[in-house]
Amino acid sequence: MADAPAKTEEKPAAPDPRGQFVHLHNHSHYSLLDGLSKVDEMVKLAKSWGMPAVGLTDHGNMYGAIEFYKECKKAGVNPIIGVEAYIANRKRTDKEPGIDKERYHLTLLATNLQGYKNLIQLVTKANLEGYYYKPRMDKDLLREYHEGIICLSGCFGGELSRTLQRVGFEEAKAVALEYQEIFGKENYFIEVMRKPEIAGHTENENALIKLARELHIPIVGTQDSHYLHHDDRKAHDTLLKIQTGNMEGKQMTFECEAHFFDAIEAAETFKDIPEAVTNTLKIAERCNIELDLGKWVFPDIVVEDGLSPDDELRKISYEGIEKRRMSPTNELTKRLEYELDVIKVKGYAKYFLVVADLLRFAAENNIYTNKQDFLEIYERNVQLEKEIAERTKELDLANQRMLTLQHIWEMMNSSKPLSSVLDSIVKSLKGELGYLH
Repeated sequence: MADAPAKTEEKPAAPDPRGQFVHLHNHSHYSLLDGLSKVDEMVKLAKSWGMPAVGLTDHGNMYGAIEFYKECKKAGVNPIIGVEAYIANRKRTDKEPGIDKERYHLTLLATNLQGYKNLIQLVTKANLEGYYYKPRMDKDLLREYHEGIICLSGCFGGELSRTLQRVGFEEAKAVALEYQEIFGKENYFIEVMRKPEIAGHTENENALIKLARELHIPIVGTQDSHYLHHDDRKAHDTLLKIQTGNMEGKQMTFECEAHFFDAIEAAETFKDIPEAVTNTLKIAERCNIELDLGKWVFPDIVVEDGLSPDDELRKISYEGIEKRRMSPTNELTKRLEYELDVIKVKGYAKYFLVVADLLRFAAENNIYTNKQDFLEIYERNVQLEKEIAERTKELDLANQRMLTLQHIWEMMNSSKPLSSVLDSIVKSLKGELGYLH
């Protein structure tokens, strides 16, 4: 019997050359009136090119983070959640006209769940504490919430580039070393992007590369993508004209290309510094975020006596009936049990207990709440109903008296015998006295 032909081993398919680069600095339509890219389309394009990951860094916000995360997971692409932060010129609390309107850009990427939570803290505090034209962070906040975050030095509007442009090389080195100290040596990268259309940009990039070499800081290349395709540029320009109100201007508002390019174009763009491309892949490998979605997340509230949250809520509810001196009728208890069952099925008991605890604390510390508004309105309505009932009774009494007097008057002016008239008057008076009684 002839030997069976040997099976030839199939060689694994070569990776798509378009995927050997990861976009770490991208803007979606959540960069309001600035980014044109739709999240789902961005992820699909990255997936179609075989890119293992993709980043989202909208201006000063994380509005698109969850949608982006879901789309990436659905497509099998590693989501890199970040933000292009605004850094205050001085402190985030400084808001002096003519001075603090200036701010710097900085690219921040979360490497893990702690980094994601820290980004949320940074963005929240930037809005609540540092808002002045834009939501601004400062270096104090970065020091406090740096864990789990990779920092890229930023675009042409970053503090490092601005210092190179306006002050000098040595001063810029001090800026880079300060950010490296904040985030850690392994978490700080010099960000380079090629925008030769912008005056002074090429000279700035050359200085950044020189600085990176001298300080032994790794370089990473980005595109600062604001739209997906070359032919989206005009649509993006229209978006920017709406933002700036410069609808009459014929010149392009955005001076440079900002499309979402593939790895082949990236390799050509950064051919003199190939590590700028390979470092995007290394950063992507370090970014691994797993979000536990689809579950309720409530504060940890302690329930005494070993009761479950549902049992504790039921106990408080029935205590409320007694406290309000309500009669526990069948109708009332049936309605209460129905409501409690709905809350149990939905898993909301902890939420109600947390809110009850907040209102209890507010009441004990004389903090005004909308619950007080409701109770005051309710009490006013009850009092008003009592007053209306009393006034109605008084009006009824007055009307009865008027009718009695009218009847007496009619009897006195009638042609009936006097004895009959007196009998009628006595009867009317008895009726009046009976009504009063």
